Order: sequence, then structure tokens, then C-alpha cells
Amino acid sequence: MPELRKDPVVGRWVIISTERGRRPSDFPVEPVRPRGGNCVFCPGNEAKTPPEILANRPPDSAPNAPGWSLRVVPNKFPALRIEGELEPSGEGLYDRMNGVGAHEVVIETPHHSASLASLSADTVAEVLLAYRERMVDLKKDPRFEYILVFKNHGGPAGASLEHPHSQLIATPIIPIMVTEELTGSAQYYEMKERCVWCDILRQERRSRRRIIAEANGFVALSPFAPRFPFETWILPTRHRSAFEETGIDELRGLAELLGDFLRRMDRVLNSPPFNFMLHTAPLRDGPLEHFHWHLEIIPKLTNVAGYEWGSGFFINPVPPEDATAALRAGGE
Repeated sequence: MPELRKDPVVGRWVIISTERGRRPSDFPVEPVRPRGGNCVFCPGNEAKTPPEILANRPPDSAPNAPGWSLRVVPNKFPALRIEGELEPSGEGLYDRMNGVGAHEVVIETPHHSASLASLSADTVAEVLLAYRERMVDLKKDPRFEYILVFKNHGGPAGASLEHPHSQLIATPIIPIMVTEELTGSAQYYEMKERCVWCDILRQERRSRRRIIAEANGFVALSPFAPRFPFETWILPTRHRSAFEETGIDELRGLAELLGDFLRRMDRVLNSPPFNFMLHTAPLRDGPLEHFHWHLEIIPKLTNVAGYEWGSGFFINPVPPEDATAALRAGGE
């Protein structure tokens, strides 16, 4: 029988449609065909991107030239622009401000056909460290309230270029998805004086029903009320609200677990397109007892249709316990 499940953080209900139950092999995935050639992110094409903000390269390697292992550049077509002042204003009951922010691209590797799943743990750790360094730097700008790190992998997930890359956008407002988590977790903390994510971790680590993998101080788990098939969260086992507070050794541990999970996902789901989003505390809030940073990974296996858009209910044909079992079995 189908179930209604409630997310304990934001209070969102989802429909686990067991009568539509689907196995991993029931989700067709169009294979990615790397093209290379004229890719603007490949070595030798550095002049086709804006000048690099950050790069990992040998000391004798010139900026904006080949020889790098990772580059961070401004997005050539940014959603928001770093120049200017906010100048908030009103128009009757409507509010507006200038589209000021920062939009950057993290080019994760010089190898066009690679992926985070195929890169070494050290290389993935470099990517995570680049996220941290850019967040710490952008935090100095008083105009910005939040930084969202995200990755679109594959055309159906919104990637316009095949070369491995992720992005970050700094905004002068806190995104509504994060606001909902902040509000829900604050309400939970007010009632119980405990972090809701810490409670989730304690319960799931006891029962093991939805734990996919655990190592190096991090856990990959299927949430109790997932919006999408095989949705997965990765969280630090130690309470921490801000990603930028994560140490280098911890980032190495996260890189190992993230790589392990992505390889499991590729084996079980035939290398699907996916999105991931890093939810961390707002820049100006300081340490929060009620919020716990986490990475949300969502394979692009189904489409959101009219009922979801109209009702706010998501329909998921794969119970999280089934997803967990399949991803556990896909381990190395």
C-alpha cells in the first residue's frame, strides 16, 4: 500500500508510491558521450574562460595557462553579478534589489572524460577544499548572506558542459529551501533541545535500516521521506553547522565517502545524471546548535509533473529502504 511520510526537518510530506515500485534497472539512462575538442574547460583553452580566481598548479606554471589540476573561474554567463550595490527598494507591496552576487565555476580536473566517481580521493579532496576556500573568501563580502555549492552532472540534470565542474553562487538573501530547513530545525531544537539531524543520525546508526555507508566521520543515508528515487544525504557524524569549518583531514574523509557513494550510484543506476547541493549555515549566523550541514545528492531518474507542482507533494516510486539495500549491494 502507498505511504505518506513526513520529513522531520521541514515538515514536508511525500508519497511513497509502492504500487508504482521500481527497481534500479527500471530507470533508463542515456549514456554520456564525451566530445572534448573545443571544450572551453579543457587545458589549452584557458583564454576562453574569465581569468582564474583560484588554481592548483606547480609554482613554475603561469596563471591562466595549462599545467593546472583544478581551476576556479567566474561564470562567463553569471546568474548574478559581483559589481554594484544592492539598493533595495519597494514598489507598493513588491520588493526588489539589484542582482548582485557571485557566480563561480569549479573546474574539477583537466581530464574531460573523468568524473568525481573516477577521481582519486586526494583529487576529490582538492575540489572540496576549493569549495571551502572560496566560501571563506566570499564570506568577507558584507553584501552576501549565503553561498550555495551545487553540481549538475549530465544534460538531464542541467549541465550545459560535459567537462567535470561544479558551481557556487553567493547571494544577498538566504534561499527558501535553506530557510525552511533553518526554521524547521530551530523549532525542533526549541522543543527538544537537540539538533534534528543529530537525532536522525543517532536513530539511523542504531537501526541501520537506511544507512548506505559510513566511514571517516561521515554517513551516507537514505532520508526517511525522500522526494526522489535514491535521494541520499551525506552528513558529518560530529555536529557542525558550517561547511567552511571543516578541517583538511575531515575533507579527505568526506572525499573518500563521496567517491565511494558515487561509484555505488553509477554501478546500481548505470551512471545516471544527478544533482548535488551543499546546505550549510548562513554566512552571518555563526555556529548554530540546531543546524547541521549536509550534502544532498539526487539522481535524475524521474520528472516532476503537474501534481507535484500543484500540491507540493512529491511522489517517489522507490521506498528508501529498497534504495538503501540496492546501494549497499553496489559497494566495492
